[in-house]
Amino acid sequence: MSYTPVIPASGYAGWKLLNRTMEKQKAAFVASADIQRDEDYFRSKIGSITTAEDLVADRRLLKVALGAFGLDADIDNKFFIRKVLEGSTTDTKALANKLADKTYLKLSTAFGFGDSETPRTQLSGFADEILQKYETRQFEVAVGDSDETYRFAMSAQRELADLAASSSSNNTKWYNVIGSDSLSAVMQTALGLPSSVGSLDVDQQLVIYTQKAESVLGSSDFSIFSDSAVMEKTIRLYLVRSQIAQNSTTTSGNIALQLLQGASSGASSASLLSKLV
Repeated sequence: MSYTPVIPASGYAGWKLLNRTMEKQKAAFVASADIQRDEDYFRSKIGSITTAEDLVADRRLLKVALGAFGLDADIDNKFFIRKVLEGSTTDTKALANKLADKTYLKLSTAFGFGDSETPRTQLSGFADEILQKYETRQFEVAVGDSDETYRFAMSAQRELADLAASSSSNNTKWYNVIGSDSLSAVMQTALGLPSSVGSLDVDQQLVIYTQKAESVLGSSDFSIFSDSAVMEKTIRLYLVRSQIAQNSTTTSGNIALQLLQGASSGASSASLLSKLV
């Protein structure tokens, strides 16, 4: 049986409360029977896997492998995942390098099927490396089942910090944000950008993101996300603005419902209608 994380409240206040118990809750989640079964199977079988074909043929192993990178939804896309895993990460023409979402590149790099005759599955510490990622991601998923904004916030904290510490160019780091569904959602909200910005050309998006970061966060240099205060501000803005948007939608929906109920009962709707305009 899985452990269900306790979400004490919503919005930024709930986020602060969740963080106080995060360590204990994650430990309880990892110790749950479902997670332990996944981990025991992965540990016992992964050393025998030497090709991408072998991995995608074992659904239980593939579940952990994809779950470690937040790619759970691709569990049935076996041919696609095999092509991602088989390509060399140093080949610019490889599928993993062509995809905008660099999570697939991280997956391919972690397993190394296309980079060496001996894949990384044969390394002694490989199982621990993947399972640590799996535990983190699956806990985020479990939290997201109760409040998806918290899942996105947890993921953003981790991924923004990783990007800030990487050796990639500043523009490349922003392109990574643009190419990630979860990171772009968090940053668009935190920076006060409309979701429609995602339909623009990526170079146009880069200009918009960096200009907004300068205005809201004080700099477009991605290294700012190494600063805990900037990270905290970003997550706070995301959660507060998400809650405002959610409350606004809920309020509009409630008023619309009252209008319908009033009409069916013969009640006057003039005062309610005035609230919508």
